[in-house]
Amino acid sequence: MRIEGKEYRTIWFENNVVKIIDQTKLPHQFVIKELKTVKDAINAIKVMEVRGAPLIGGTAAYGLALAVQENNDSEFIKKSAKELIQSRPTAINLKWAVDRMIKKLTGINSNQLLNVALNEAKEICDEDEKFCENIGVNGLKVIEEIYNKKKDTVNILTHCNAGWLATINWGTATSPIYHAHKKGIPVHVWVDETRPRNQGANLTSYELNEEEIPNTIIADNTGGILMQRGEVDMCIVGTDRTLSNGDVCNKIGTYLKALAAYDNNVPFYVALPSSTIDWDIKDAKDIPIEERNSEELSHVEGIDENNEIKKVLIYPTKSKAMNLAFDVTPAKYVTGLITERGISEASSNGLKQLFKK
Repeated sequence: MRIEGKEYRTIWFENNVVKIIDQTKLPHQFVIKELKTVKDAINAIKVMEVRGAPLIGGTAAYGLALAVQENNDSEFIKKSAKELIQSRPTAINLKWAVDRMIKKLTGINSNQLLNVALNEAKEICDEDEKFCENIGVNGLKVIEEIYNKKKDTVNILTHCNAGWLATINWGTATSPIYHAHKKGIPVHVWVDETRPRNQGANLTSYELNEEEIPNTIIADNTGGILMQRGEVDMCIVGTDRTLSNGDVCNKIGTYLKALAAYDNNVPFYVALPSSTIDWDIKDAKDIPIEERNSEELSHVEGIDENNEIKKVLIYPTKSKAMNLAFDVTPAKYVTGLITERGISEASSNGLKQLFKK
């Protein structure tokens, strides 16, 4: 996808370093950062220089390759793998990518280890890009159906950032939107600001602007009244972990959007690559819900009159804050799951039909 007209992916390997777009600087500064060690990769994931389940997985894969580049001793690689998995608990793609890398590296001669690690990390990223492109092709059908009935702009509400900045390219929730736009279907996106961290406002609107797709930033709680007014034709969100029964764990506030959509008969779709499906956990109560630093709520960042990024406190100094990063939307509120293999109902049977072992 494009930034100032130039094509980018969110992560790549060049000159013995991993390069990422530092998302903590967006939308005010575009900074390409170098990750030289596995510790750099772990830190990038923890502080959300990279974020979004598929991109976290890609970063973890390259992080393990960096570990091999530093020291190809098996104990160091195992220790690095464990630390990568622990860097953020909720997104299943992270563990999936690390486990896949370890499996690939097992039994490989030490002199071949780095090449195998780099090739597998690239393969994981290339695969995700293709999956996200296919998600767009499959989700486009839903947008086309609405447009063919409406014959007017399709208004789509999305939550958080499930765009190309959250993946390697295309995005999950945004991929159908990009495909619709490229096909000439008029779309407009309602962009939830998504506190904490305002990822919708800072990232989703930013990338939609770069692609010249009409969008409007709204406060998180505005979606309900827009649905009541008939100003939302469909919702598309991403997910950090989807259970085999169709329950969806995504950015905090997704559950409330799904309830509002359900009450107003607005289709509510979840877009995801198969790497985001957790086939092992059966009960949503067992999903580890990340609680992050409360400063992400109590402080906001912006650009001042001197074009410098500043962080300011907006809460009373004595106030406490809880910063849960994710919630769970039960499958009964999900209209369908848009995957690289097609669209299924949010259920065990629906997913099994798409992903037969």
